[in-house]
Amino acid sequence: MANQEEIFKKVVSHAKEYGFIFPSSEIYDGLGAVYDYGQLGTELKNNIKQYWWKAMVQLHENIVGIDSAIFMHPKIWKASGHVDAFNDPLIDNRDSKKRYRADVLIEDHIAKIEEKINKECEKAHKRFGDAFDRQQFVSTNQRVMEHQKQIDEIHARYADCMNRNDLDGLKQLILDLGIVCPISGTRNWTDVRQFNLMFATKMGSVIDDSDTLYLRPETAQGIFVNFLNVQKSGRMKIPFGIAQIGKAFRNEIVARQFIFRMREFEQMEMQFFVRPGTELDWFKHWKEERLQWHLSLGIPAEKYRYHDHEKLAHYANAATDIEFQFPFGFKELEGIHSRTDFDLSRHSQFSGKKLQYFDSELNESYTPYVIETSIGLDRTFLAIFSHALDDEQLDDGSVRTVLRLPAVLAPYKAAVLPLVKKDGLPEKAREIMDMLKYHYMVQYDEKDAIGRRYRRQDAIGTPLCITVDNDTLQNNSVTLRDRDTMQQERIPIDNLFMYLHNHIKPMMLK
Repeated sequence: MANQEEIFKKVVSHAKEYGFIFPSSEIYDGLGAVYDYGQLGTELKNNIKQYWWKAMVQLHENIVGIDSAIFMHPKIWKASGHVDAFNDPLIDNRDSKKRYRADVLIEDHIAKIEEKINKECEKAHKRFGDAFDRQQFVSTNQRVMEHQKQIDEIHARYADCMNRNDLDGLKQLILDLGIVCPISGTRNWTDVRQFNLMFATKMGSVIDDSDTLYLRPETAQGIFVNFLNVQKSGRMKIPFGIAQIGKAFRNEIVARQFIFRMREFEQMEMQFFVRPGTELDWFKHWKEERLQWHLSLGIPAEKYRYHDHEKLAHYANAATDIEFQFPFGFKELEGIHSRTDFDLSRHSQFSGKKLQYFDSELNESYTPYVIETSIGLDRTFLAIFSHALDDEQLDDGSVRTVLRLPAVLAPYKAAVLPLVKKDGLPEKAREIMDMLKYHYMVQYDEKDAIGRRYRRQDAIGTPLCITVDNDTLQNNSVTLRDRDTMQQERIPIDNLFMYLHNHIKPMMLK
């Protein structure tokens, strides 16, 4: 575990050192669980958004995008259930005066038992080598089977308490498991209470007369209340989808793990409207398609897994998470939910407006069912960034830090580097820079020795370095260096555009 913690610390420090992510309001000692994206982080974040938008909107003729307002009519959150049911179960330790999410304490306890299983598997793998069969080992090893039985029993009690909203049962489970406060080390717990996660604010010039508004805790409701606007103005036929990227806000008490859980975050969501009775087929379709999108980024399949929900939300009849193996374990990255007709029906009821679709094939009107795909942009950033960061041992014994970002997402696609700052090389490099910059994000760098400049570009994830030398002036060719292999090749300047185009083409289009 210590090694994983060190990896995570390296991710956080690298993100700050190279201008990807800064603590917000840092000169005022920061603001808890709020972060600012720096110059390179903004580029990477925007590239992730574009990659998702192309996959969801540009490549689908029946999906369109909108951008709804953050402020919405307060009745919307009553209709959606957020006012009454958007809560976290919280518990305080009387000795440390610290507050925790009860469900997170239990999940962390389960994770510790899972870690014991992993350690048993690692020991067995070292003993048996390539002959090691993990599946057979976990199903036959007595110690592992006992650990798994513990996990299953905890899961069963935990799911039962969550489904019945049994707060006393959650506290009893925490006591029975012997879970202690990480700060005080004691089990002196208060009762579990529910805490609403929405930020409230006021609208109006006179506070007494103003209405209470909420900063939206999700972007989905902006899509649902615009269902008819989009359907009619776009002449959309079911099945069709509405996509959106936008900020959401949750008053998380236990906000932690860098940008994994924040109070201000960004979501990339798509609501897909379907004919009732077909929703589970579409649920399966989007579950598979969304995993393929993640795999198109070139991250190994074993870093992802599906997690079917044991406790379904009040609006769902099926739900699955795509989990990613972060440095701190497998955690939710994206949710795929079959939301039934709950949202449109509730908004019809609360607004008094019919939110139905006339199906000309069936010659009848109905309230569509919805399949939702909802992915956290910040979590996706963290998944891609943490996987890409690598300290590579080179043949000469030295170590280079390299950020192996997918080329299509990298902040800079190439760096233009004159070998020296004289002999007309900077001028020629600037010509190449001016030729490329209208089409690609390209960085010019002439400071320090060429080897140090290569290392700097490796550390920020630039896929290609274009080196201009004396031969360039003679034969109009440059040296291209690949970030991942460090291999170099000579190509004519006239071929640069096509080379870059092929190198950074979106993987989903290859």
